[in-house]
Amino acid sequence: MALDEKLARLPDRPGVYIYKDAKAQVVYVGKAASLRSRVRSYFQESRPHDPKTDSLVRQIADLEYIVTDNELEALMLEANLVRKHRPRYNIILRDDKHYPFLKLTTNEDFPRLLVARKVRDDGATYYGPFYPATAMRETLRLTRQLFPLRTCSITIDGRLERPCIQYAIHRCNAPCTGWETREGYADSVRRVKIFLEGKDEDLAQTLTKEMELAAAEMKFERAAVLRDQIQSLNRVRERQKIISVDELDQDVLGVVRQGGEACVELFFVRKGRLVGQEAFFFDKVQGWSDGEILSAFVRQFYGKNVTPPQEILLSEEIAETGLLAEFLSGLAGRRVSLIVPQRGTRREFVAMAESNAAIALQNHLLSRGNRTQLVQEDLQRALGLAGLPNRIEGYDISHIQGTEQVGSLVVWDNGAMKKDDYKRYKIKTVAGADDFASLREMLTRRFSRALEEEGILPDLVLIDGGRGQLNVGVTVLAELGLDDIPVVSLAKQQEEVYRTDSLEPLVLDPTAPALQTLQKIRDEAHRFAITYNKTLRAKRALQSVLDTVPGVGPTIRTSLLKTLGSARRVREASVAELAAVPKVTPQMAQRIYDHFHPPAVVSEPGNGEERFTQ
Repeated sequence: MALDEKLARLPDRPGVYIYKDAKAQVVYVGKAASLRSRVRSYFQESRPHDPKTDSLVRQIADLEYIVTDNELEALMLEANLVRKHRPRYNIILRDDKHYPFLKLTTNEDFPRLLVARKVRDDGATYYGPFYPATAMRETLRLTRQLFPLRTCSITIDGRLERPCIQYAIHRCNAPCTGWETREGYADSVRRVKIFLEGKDEDLAQTLTKEMELAAAEMKFERAAVLRDQIQSLNRVRERQKIISVDELDQDVLGVVRQGGEACVELFFVRKGRLVGQEAFFFDKVQGWSDGEILSAFVRQFYGKNVTPPQEILLSEEIAETGLLAEFLSGLAGRRVSLIVPQRGTRREFVAMAESNAAIALQNHLLSRGNRTQLVQEDLQRALGLAGLPNRIEGYDISHIQGTEQVGSLVVWDNGAMKKDDYKRYKIKTVAGADDFASLREMLTRRFSRALEEEGILPDLVLIDGGRGQLNVGVTVLAELGLDDIPVVSLAKQQEEVYRTDSLEPLVLDPTAPALQTLQKIRDEAHRFAITYNKTLRAKRALQSVLDTVPGVGPTIRTSLLKTLGSARRVREASVAELAAVPKVTPQMAQRIYDHFHPPAVVSEPGNGEERFTQ
């Protein structure tokens, strides 16, 4: 069905729509309260025009949609599909970390404290998630140090004769031997719960009273153990900054942006204490508002087994706040509020998150920019270039015994491979295995077209090969009047760099950023050329299978491949299926079938005769 037909038949129902480009790649996933209204709005001339949406619409070649019962289901499905397909026109949270939980197995008679990746409905008690995971490991270490819970998975019946080493190092009181009662173990579990719930101040007071009582009764060893526990608790409390007197669990989100880059800073506040913070970076967010960035972050971050807190404080208003709050409440199993504070303490929290986001983004950009500049300066110095190479083009030739000769062009632009500018060339004028002539044709075509269309020219040309390939590149550019563009070649065996101003190859330090960058570009050009060569050979192989059938010419071959999809399907098709293909007569169908299903030869034992069987 054509795209226009699909647009005409869109239902007036909530759901998710999926846009695809001409290569059937998913480029955008969105949700709608009404698929008919929302999807059609993209293609109306009267819609507000912006570069982001205009670029998206130009890419749309196909449309799929999934109808849901309500908008909340559409929101949940959209988050899953965005995570699955990672479309180029959606805002993508590029964070693959999984935040762990601590699981207290209160569904067991003698509970243990374990690490868990997901919250399950198994009767256990879960604490977290912990941000970052190092906070979980520190909490687990401290809890096991403070409270003697068992770490084994054996059945506890109090009948073991000897305890394990955990008893010897005072990490378990050996309920397995009956030396600790069920009531005593339950008291330790109760204290673990208090500690993990953040009520460590009450716990510290309780432990202090017990320490003083033990000292008064001259139980100095017990008093020393309690003293160490109190000191460990106080160190934890000192590391956690108290920012609120309200004992609420909150996440505070602040977003800042600079050009096409953005940063969301997330503060994790538990029981009024700042227990962690993390920065998340986004690129290619031109055309997106701060609210849209926050909305995408909330849906993707909390949609992957991260339990939302009671309150999420936002620096910007986001669309469909009520729907998102309902979505998050369903994930948490309780009410979750999305708040954009305008004044007071909550606004100060958000301002602090924004300030940290600005610093994190600046450091992120400076760090990346410094790395790129370091590479460019190293290339300029090593190759003796007049200026910094912002754009480097890499070229390579590929063929198999002189057949299917192809060329590749890849582009390194300001520190990253720019795949949108990659090009591949099918060599047209060269017969046989002549890499030099093939390279000459490709370079001539590329730079002649650039001159005709006033296209972008590189700051450096890199050719895969040695002195011979370098000479071809220099000659072509000189003939076109582009001899001011520097050319180098990189040979694979010794990783030697050939330049025009020296007869001796340049050998760079293997750890030098200049050589590593040249190798990366050279290898990418080689990979791109090999991929194209394999594609052409596979296509030729498929076609040659059908070319061996008597009477099958280009027209029938095209009809067979178009109808059945592949040469393999043609080989496996029945006579009836082949006869149903346009331009294939019943006699031709039988001939094709017989070609791929020849009669088997069976030898009759003893008489030397052969007979044929189907």
